[in-house]
Amino acid sequence: MGNGFQPISRIENLDAIVIICYTATVLSLEPALLEFIKSVYSLMQWPGVVALMAIESACIPIPSEVIMPLAGWMLVKEHGLTAIYSLAAGAYGALGCTVGSVVAYVVGIKGGRPFLERYGQYILISRHDLELADRWFERHGDWVIFVTRLLPVVRTFISLPAGIARMHPGKFLVYTFAGSLIWCAGLAYGGFLLGEHWEELRAVMRPFDPLIVAVIIVLIGYYIYRHIRRARSNSSGKS
Repeated sequence: MGNGFQPISRIENLDAIVIICYTATVLSLEPALLEFIKSVYSLMQWPGVVALMAIESACIPIPSEVIMPLAGWMLVKEHGLTAIYSLAAGAYGALGCTVGSVVAYVVGIKGGRPFLERYGQYILISRHDLELADRWFERHGDWVIFVTRLLPVVRTFISLPAGIARMHPGKFLVYTFAGSLIWCAGLAYGGFLLGEHWEELRAVMRPFDPLIVAVIIVLIGYYIYRHIRRARSNSSGKS
């Protein structure tokens, strides 16, 4: 009985490694990302917010926790605008998020779905699993898309599985924009309040990133564990 849970303990060990590696990688990359984002804002202003958030939401992990607070500082406070413009910054960010999310959503439908239907069995994803995902997104997709837009890391990648599960496109767009508006406006307002010390906001939120990654790894590991156990049980039943 105890041996059956060994894979989970290995996953927990992997979590610790992932947290360390993820944190080290993010800390090493963020200075370069910061300079890149500053250059984009200097060159493009508000369209730069749309472009960067579109990239972030198309499964390319440029942290929105850097993009939006910096917008609140450079494009709102430094231009002498009032705090209400943080909402405008949030709207630009949400627009970009929606554009990038649509790209990932379409990739999920056009590419990911056919690929998994054909080859999913080799990575422990059966047609039955896809049908369960379809039904689950049909019932719970509204709140899942909305809530995950308010979470670091997950918000970047949720559009792909939503596309694979063929979530209703109209609902996907509405809840993506609504959740992203709250997230982006809140971060922009934080950047406005902190001014040139806006990076303190990222410092507060950074520890949550690796924890969320670790939770995702545990869930994936648990899915694999259950899938293998179910396959073994079916084999035993047939024999």
